[in-house]
Amino acid sequence: MSVGTGSTGESAPTRLNVVLVEPEIAANTGAIGRTCVAAGAMLWLVRPLGFHLDDGQRRRAGLDYWEHLRWRVVDRLEDVVDELGVDRLWSFSTKAHRPYTEVDYRVGDALIFGPESRGLPDRWIGPEAEADRLVRIPIRAEARSLNLANAVAIGVFEALRQIGPGAAPG
Repeated sequence: MSVGTGSTGESAPTRLNVVLVEPEIAANTGAIGRTCVAAGAMLWLVRPLGFHLDDGQRRRAGLDYWEHLRWRVVDRLEDVVDELGVDRLWSFSTKAHRPYTEVDYRVGDALIFGPESRGLPDRWIGPEAEADRLVRIPIRAEARSLNLANAVAIGVFEALRQIGPGAAPG
């Protein structure tokens, strides 16, 4: 497991966690990192990554925020499950039926998003998955999906609206 330079290196709880499974586009990850800094959320990146962590696009998108970001790189989604617990994970998918606004988010929860080109793997959202942990952002049928950075921002700020601005990790 790699820990980012902006991280404390500890496994202390955080207000919210954002998990990107196999992110492909450096600029999206940079923008999501910036959102995480603004929200006080920790960013988890699950390998393989579609870019190098020192990628200039990621740095440009994150501007000078990346140094303030708490982040980790892990090899498997199961590493996140082991650390946070499956009951703290909310998986965002266009294939889910439950709207993301009909969830009771708690401090320490994690919002999970799949790669830009294909979403979360079937093994994660398929018939054996925790269906009550799958959520979607309702959009019109004409739009296949939202940009990943936009979807993350929507999910993060709804969770924070529910958690409250002064909620401490714990």
